[in-house]
Amino acid sequence: MIEISGLAKRFEVENPKKLSEQEKKDPRLKGRYFQSVRDVSFSCEKGQVLGLLGPNGAGKTTTLRMLSTALRPDSGKVIIDGEDVLANPNIARKKIGFLSSSTGLYGRLSGRENISYFGELHGLSKAIINARIEEMADLLDMQHFLDRRAENFSSGMKQKVSIARAVIHDPALVVLDEPTTGLDIMATSTVMEFIQRLKDKGTPVIFSTHHLDEVQALCDKVTVINQGETVFNDSLEAFSALSGGHMHQSFLKTLSLDVEEKSNVVNL
Repeated sequence: MIEISGLAKRFEVENPKKLSEQEKKDPRLKGRYFQSVRDVSFSCEKGQVLGLLGPNGAGKTTTLRMLSTALRPDSGKVIIDGEDVLANPNIARKKIGFLSSSTGLYGRLSGRENISYFGELHGLSKAIINARIEEMADLLDMQHFLDRRAENFSSGMKQKVSIARAVIHDPALVVLDEPTTGLDIMATSTVMEFIQRLKDKGTPVIFSTHHLDEVQALCDKVTVINQGETVFNDSLEAFSALSGGHMHQSFLKTLSLDVEEKSNVVNL
């Protein structure tokens, strides 16, 4: 089980005078600091897929980066199978497979070499690495480009290799930051099928997205973040029921809840 509670993170603003009028009106701006995440909490059980929703700038990516230990929170806890991963980040990185919103592949290496390199960083043997690469190449339809240089890849190719790289060590939790953004229909379908396979295998998946059809197709739980705070955290059924089954309307409703209503729909 994965439990995230009370995560918070602020950043210093280098030059407050250069902020736009909209940025200056954001309640998270306090003097020279911007509270990107103020209070985010949610949980995910084994075999569940959790969809993380929120408008642009809500704090989703910052939350996922803290969960993956790429960023250290100012406060809060992240517990995976009873292990405090913030207190033991090296252990956490063995348990978590993280795909950021930027692929960051080594362009002069082939897709296979990019994946293999990360497998070696995780201490896997060459035999295990090769077997897992072949398995994922089939699952993600990568055989036809796997041995080409990554600098010549399309967006879909880069994303597939990045996903394979993130899960090469067979992590206990997979975290994906907008995994289908910029992909065509076929590549999106392949990624969705891969997430479903992780779910069927019992691996919990947390992924952020702006595509509510993906949430409806894959997710067991939904968490909505707005202005750095959890405003909804419950089942997909409860989320859909907010507006009689209309997903977009349910999402918009969570963004306009008052304090009393939030306390009723944030199931922590």
